[in-house]
Amino acid sequence: MSEQYEYVPHRLLRRRVRDIASGVEGVLMAVINENVSDDIDYEHWTELAYIRNASGREFTTAVANVQPAYDHPRTAGSRRDGRSA
Repeated sequence: MSEQYEYVPHRLLRRRVRDIASGVEGVLMAVINENVSDDIDYEHWTELAYIRNASGREFTTAVANVQPAYDHPRTAGSRRDGRSA
């Protein structure tokens, strides 16, 4: 396999994202168009997203699996301001 790759710009770089395949959230560190073929005569290129999770480990997923991670909605308990009714 040849060691060929190129960085691809992405609107969510350095932002918090979620991998919809695994449900894991992290920061999108890079998107790379990478030759993933084992065959010398045939090249197969794919875009991989590199996401760094909370523990600092990076994992890859298909770019199509990346979506922005929004803050979770607040629950009724967290909206209370401490005053009694």
